[in-house]
Amino acid sequence: MGGHKQFCTQIDKLLDDFGPLKQRLVFITDGAVWLRNWIDDSFPDSVSILDFYHAAEHLHALASQFFKAGEKGSQWVKQQKKLLLDSQVSTVIENIIKEAGNENKDAAKLIAYYQSIQNRMDYKYHKGLGCGLIGSGAIESAHRTVIQKRMKQSGQRWSINGAQNMLNLRVIRKNQPWDKIIGLTKIDFNVAA
Repeated sequence: MGGHKQFCTQIDKLLDDFGPLKQRLVFITDGAVWLRNWIDDSFPDSVSILDFYHAAEHLHALASQFFKAGEKGSQWVKQQKKLLLDSQVSTVIENIIKEAGNENKDAAKLIAYYQSIQNRMDYKYHKGLGCGLIGSGAIESAHRTVIQKRMKQSGQRWSINGAQNMLNLRVIRKNQPWDKIIGLTKIDFNVAA
């Protein structure tokens, strides 16, 4: 229902209504370049976190290259994830170099990636913010239960307006103020006070 430019425009408008949020505004993203650029340009004072799962996913992929399937590779990844959770990204980068050497292109690519977003990987600090989230799992789960479970049933087709109306009702239902909405339908707003 639109590209990333439309998304950014809509979210900019929505967030503007809240006034200056600065560090109270926290983004947890998958590290996509367009998201990083948008956040840096539009909300430079906000907190931006690389989803921990995505950071760890890259380690798993790399480890599968230089460890045969087995305990040593999973132990290495487990150690690196502990270091990431302790905000020791530089140590993880050093450990990647030790295991992969200087010639591995995938390792070099991951190192460059981690270095470019190191400020978004301060997981020890980020866990202390707000509700302590460092992953987007809660949002992805909400997407599945609020949107997909209702909107992707067999044989369904949706117009944009119909889909938006149904999603509005689903959000209301999941947030449980349903009785208030039903009450509003019973009010005659045309009656003069």
